[in-house]
Amino acid sequence: MKLTILGCYSATPRADTNPTSQVLEINNHIFLIDCGEGTQVELRRNKIKFARIKHIFISHLHGDHFFGLVGLVSTFRLLTRETELHIYGPKGLKEIITLQMKLSESWTNYPLIFHELTSKDSELIFEDDKVEVHTIPLIHRVYTNGFLFKEKPGDRKLDMNAVLNADIDVAYYRKLKQGANVENEHGEMINNADVTKAPIKTKSYAFCSDTAYNEAIVPIIKDVDLLYHESTFLEKHEKLAAPTKHSTAKQAASIAKQAGVGKLLLGHYSTRYDNLNDFKLEAETIFTPVELARDGKVFTI
Repeated sequence: MKLTILGCYSATPRADTNPTSQVLEINNHIFLIDCGEGTQVELRRNKIKFARIKHIFISHLHGDHFFGLVGLVSTFRLLTRETELHIYGPKGLKEIITLQMKLSESWTNYPLIFHELTSKDSELIFEDDKVEVHTIPLIHRVYTNGFLFKEKPGDRKLDMNAVLNADIDVAYYRKLKQGANVENEHGEMINNADVTKAPIKTKSYAFCSDTAYNEAIVPIIKDVDLLYHESTFLEKHEKLAAPTKHSTAKQAASIAKQAGVGKLLLGHYSTRYDNLNDFKLEAETIFTPVELARDGKVFTI
């Protein structure tokens, strides 16, 4: 699982910083998470293949999280894309994008499928045989979701020495991988745990931006390997967090600690700050390990 930060700042783009956008590579999927201005330029800069993006997840309808979307949709059209594109986001996103395409007479030449979200409870919004994606309801000035990406457990691994010693017919290997007990060639029932090993540990990633401090998300993100949580403000500007429904670095760290996550990744910094290391130092008074998101940085889970 690999996460590439395309943009991690709040509010307006600048010459050297970009608003929120990320790419998560997980089990042969390339998921685009949020799509602020400049996203397609950053996709090219980071050598992400456009054709492999089939699912886009938009957290909410503030411009710094989706103003790059219609441009990307249009570029896919110019590149003569044929593959379906699925977009998951708040109700109203379809209306915004399709109105722009209608008035510019630039309908896509590929299937564009919107999955509009309205639930205030966590829900499963994507699933295949290897990956699940759930929403994480957040508290912001407009309807907002984070997203939880989870690998599904794989098959158990055969302990071939034990399997052969137990005289199990090859016809039962598939059942063993699926966790079943089986009979050997002598009619004896063989306990699965005696001849197999646990599958490789699954990995998970939670994306939480933008949101006020919200302990209700803790059970949803419990024990994730990597948590990205917005940290718009430092503690000295905590008074700004509540009215704008954003979080401080310490508040993000508190959520990470309560959820027992493997690592905390901070981002969505206000552009008022010059020294991002202050965010890391503040968060580390509550929780470790902490990393700082930076445009172009790659994290491997």
